[in-house]
Amino acid sequence: MNKAQAFAASLGLPAKEQYQLATSEKRFEDGAHYRVEIPSVEGPAVMESVIAEAKQFGLTVNRVSQGSGIMLLSDSEIRDMAQMGIDEGIEVCLFVGPRMSFDIGAMSLSSSGKLLGGRHAGMDQLLYGLEEIFRAAELGIRSVLVADEGLLWLIDQAKSKGQLPSDLVVKISALMSPTNPVSSRILTELGGTTLNVPGDSTLPQLSSIRTVVDAPIDLYVESPDDLGGFIRNYEIPEIVRVASPVYLKFGLRNATSVYPSGVHNMGVAIAQCREKVRRAHLGLQVLERNNSSFIQSGKAAKGLGIPVKS
Repeated sequence: MNKAQAFAASLGLPAKEQYQLATSEKRFEDGAHYRVEIPSVEGPAVMESVIAEAKQFGLTVNRVSQGSGIMLLSDSEIRDMAQMGIDEGIEVCLFVGPRMSFDIGAMSLSSSGKLLGGRHAGMDQLLYGLEEIFRAAELGIRSVLVADEGLLWLIDQAKSKGQLPSDLVVKISALMSPTNPVSSRILTELGGTTLNVPGDSTLPQLSSIRTVVDAPIDLYVESPDDLGGFIRNYEIPEIVRVASPVYLKFGLRNATSVYPSGVHNMGVAIAQCREKVRRAHLGLQVLERNNSSFIQSGKAAKGLGIPVKS
């Protein structure tokens, strides 16, 4: 070992990338290896279409996530999504806004500043986001999507002081993807409970992260174009073996961005989410053909951020 490798090992970190691809012995709370997530489910109508399409394919969807932000959903829309989550045993994860990409500042729109888009500019915007989380929690939501370290810390403080539910799932967004074991550990220490790592993370990189954190890894099996456009169906068996517990997240290549979503583009959002369910069905068929021993969580599985009655 060189000096840096020896120092990393002394901290309990891998001294090099895990090219041996050890089989992960870690599992979800219910003993399952993987779960399925459908992203960009932008409101009740879209969620309803996802549920109907999943039933047509006999597919279990464990989590839906939304991207436009809590602030762009009315109380009644949030209640409707929460009720569908309760009825179907699905985690409903809502993104937090306002964010820099929706703000009047230009930095997040510049070529060098686009990665800042999910963060919150200034104390006011940070607290607007926290207020939205308080509102969603009061309406029964038990899972939020976060892309700012400051907000992540505030949520953890609010949970520890009883201001937010202790079982609130805090999902780290792909816009703040941890790219290595150390950043992954830091985000879990700040309060992240599931980690969306980059969609192009290699199997050795996934294995290295898994040696350091117990939290579920979220991975785009199919990434939207603005996150790379990768389609990794044939790697699913190895992804599950190496990264378990893992959320297999099915985005959609060659799709239109729907953020922020509304009546003006609801038809597109619905059609694209229906196709994401079909893509998930195709991906899981690859997994079944190559390794049928891996277990998927069922509906309302332990540890899912299932909404509650408000």
